[in-house]
Amino acid sequence: MHKFPPVLFVIPRIERTARRISDPLERLRFLQTAAPKWQLKQVARRKFMWARPLVFSLATLLTAGCFAMARWKAEASIQSLAASAASQLKTSSAVSTPVGMALSKPGSKLEIWQVEKTGPSETYSNGLRIDNRFATVNHPRSYRAFSARSADIAGERRTTPAGIVYHTTESLQAPFEAARNGELKQVGESLLEYIRRRKAYNFVIDRFGRVFRMVREEDAAEHAGYSVWADEDRLYVNLNESFLGVALETRTQPGQVEATVTAAQIRATAMLTEMLRGRYQIPARNCVTHAQVSVSPTRMLAGYHMDWASSFPFAEIGLPDNYALPLPSVEAFGFERDANYTRAAGVRLSAGAGLGERALAARAAAIGVGVFVYRQRLQKLYRQRLAATRGATVSHEGD
Repeated sequence: MHKFPPVLFVIPRIERTARRISDPLERLRFLQTAAPKWQLKQVARRKFMWARPLVFSLATLLTAGCFAMARWKAEASIQSLAASAASQLKTSSAVSTPVGMALSKPGSKLEIWQVEKTGPSETYSNGLRIDNRFATVNHPRSYRAFSARSADIAGERRTTPAGIVYHTTESLQAPFEAARNGELKQVGESLLEYIRRRKAYNFVIDRFGRVFRMVREEDAAEHAGYSVWADEDRLYVNLNESFLGVALETRTQPGQVEATVTAAQIRATAMLTEMLRGRYQIPARNCVTHAQVSVSPTRMLAGYHMDWASSFPFAEIGLPDNYALPLPSVEAFGFERDANYTRAAGVRLSAGAGLGERALAARAAAIGVGVFVYRQRLQKLYRQRLAATRGATVSHEGD
């Protein structure tokens, strides 16, 4: 009996997954990783099997023809999706342009500079104002960035921020009404004093849209611990040190879809993100939420903290929808997710975890090993990299 090629059952899943990825760059990258690579000439040879000596039965010929047609249609569909993604990339920037950024010409960058510093206040050319009244210091930033293309366990020592992690303060929330103005200010300032003592974030944006520097950028804030993230080139296993922490004064619920922030916070976050990305050359891909990066290192589970699980307003901030990325904790480090994660993550973050699992399975298949074995290899590499970072800093993340 003729066995159906497994790839005929995989292709529909690849197509469905690819169509759900809105970012053309990520869609093209996923297709290049997951789609089988066929040669049209091989399909053509199967189409003309009737010309060979009649050593096969009619049933075999019909089956082979069906396989050939299915493979041809599958390849055409995959090629069409890839061509569409490539076309979109040619007509749009691969890096999102933040809100308010007007580039003078293609490929140029908007320079954002400090206009003046008056007392504790800094003003920037894009309208950003930073209040330094609560600023403090911590230990200098220092971390290891590991190669994403090899089993690197030594890493490269760096001191410049590689990304931004967005948090919610999960603090007491008074009704945002004019009649409660005094209470709103009092609650906000109490929160700032608490965060200053804990050195918890680099920046806080209160409900009025005011931006406060809490821990200077040269120093690490205690905001994400041994969380993980990955970009095209590097893997990061200690985001306290490698990423800046930006917290918005708000609360979120598990699986929440709409962001519970003020319009002023949205504008301030966009301007702060613009300034930080320009100053430290931070790629859009490395602007992510706490729920996307948080893990439990000892249990090898994604999602230790779940703030901003599904409701971060990427588009309003001027960033691509990074929820649509395969979750690096799953894809690159072999972390798993449990029932609690699935309940709390919401639709958008769960989709990213699913993409991570499919990408991991595709990579395992590409090197000819089972998913379980491949996951164990990734987890072993993660522990080796984590061991290389521990000892120099103290973390409050995970367990």
